Amino acid sequence: MSLTPADVSAFRDTIAGGGIAIFPTDTLYGIACDPDDATAAQRIYELKGRPSTKPSAVMFFSVEGLLAALPELDPRTRKLAAELFPGPYTLIVANPGRRYAPACADTPDKLGLRVPKLEGSSIEALAAMDLPVMQTSANPSGGSDATALDEIEPSIREGVDLALDGGPLLGMASTVADVSELEQGRWRLLRVPIIRAGTHVTELIGLPPER
Repeated sequence: MSLTPADVSAFRDTIAGGGIAIFPTDTLYGIACDPDDATAAQRIYELKGRPSTKPSAVMFFSVEGLLAALPELDPRTRKLAAELFPGPYTLIVANPGRRYAPACADTPDKLGLRVPKLEGSSIEALAAMDLPVMQTSANPSGGSDATALDEIEPSIREGVDLALDGGPLLGMASTVADVSELEQGRWRLLRVPIIRAGTHVTELIGLPPER
């Protein structure tokens, strides 16, 4: 099952209208909202039972869109983003402008970024999505990740304004690297589902992560 242009149009309208939506990514199913909409973000946190102090990532649907929206990213971080995205990675970057505050929660000086790999997949139609979204996994806080729409808790499915079905997904969370202090020569790997993914980030950066 693949997403259609009509699905993407409904997704965009839901996000732009202040709603929340379940949608497929290149890894797992997520829940999304406008990353500047604190009310919508709170709905997501309440639906998941997720502490509102925990940050979420902001997902763009093209590398070009991300880099254009965040001109303040330092050159080294921009280069790393261009090399890793699109793909199953989340980069936590410095956020001096305190952008997308609802997504950043209690760490406003840091911002998580994602660009999913779309080409050749059932979610390729999302390339037409021209708005960024705040996104977190579509499961109760601490619960099992969802790799298919019918694996999502009914209470969550029924609590959103739109649910898109992209069929079965890869089923593995993204690799998360905190590069917010990369300019100072420090960075950390926070989540490494696949060892080679962590190795790839290390090779691109050119220095080992802090423990």
